Amino acid sequence: MSNKPKPKSPGKRVAVDEVVSGDSRLKKLIVPLLGIILVGGIIAIVLLSPPELKGVPDGTQTLAVGDPVHVEGPVAPSNEVPAGGPHAGIWQNCGFYDSQVGTENILHSMEHGSVWVSYDPNLSSDEIQTLRGFASPNEKVLVTPVPGQSSPIIATAWGEQLELDDVSDPRLNQFVNEFTRGLTAPEPGGTCRGGVGTPQF
Repeated sequence: MSNKPKPKSPGKRVAVDEVVSGDSRLKKLIVPLLGIILVGGIIAIVLLSPPELKGVPDGTQTLAVGDPVHVEGPVAPSNEVPAGGPHAGIWQNCGFYDSQVGTENILHSMEHGSVWVSYDPNLSSDEIQTLRGFASPNEKVLVTPVPGQSSPIIATAWGEQLELDDVSDPRLNQFVNEFTRGLTAPEPGGTCRGGVGTPQF
């Protein structure tokens, strides 16, 4: 009687080969899919993460402000420069003004991500002309006089403020560049056109 081992069944070998082949196909599908999910997750994190303030100039103060609700009438004394809070239902058109305009309308513009550069009207004509230059190229800047304000120049964004003594202070340009991105504004990206006022560009 022969003790030779019986040959394996060809049918079983085919079945095993099919399982191995099926596993390989599954791996080929899963690996790219996992890669797509991973890349998609990274992109989502980047897109959904709020942008950060990176260029806030020294001396900038973060101020507590009220809720951005619409109200009727003045919201602050004429010699004050608030950094947010209740405001008018219509915004002030951005640009340069040589006479005082309603703070309540300016605050609405700031709610949309605009920067308000207010100045003492007793500044020299050359200094005022320098400030005017901040409004010309930037559609998100208001430049207006505020008689009796606490500093010669005050740059204000929603919840942020910087008081300056000199129009040539480089921090003014830094403030404008940083906060016209609207990172602190309740409604960033809102328009600064189609409101009230006729600026002098």
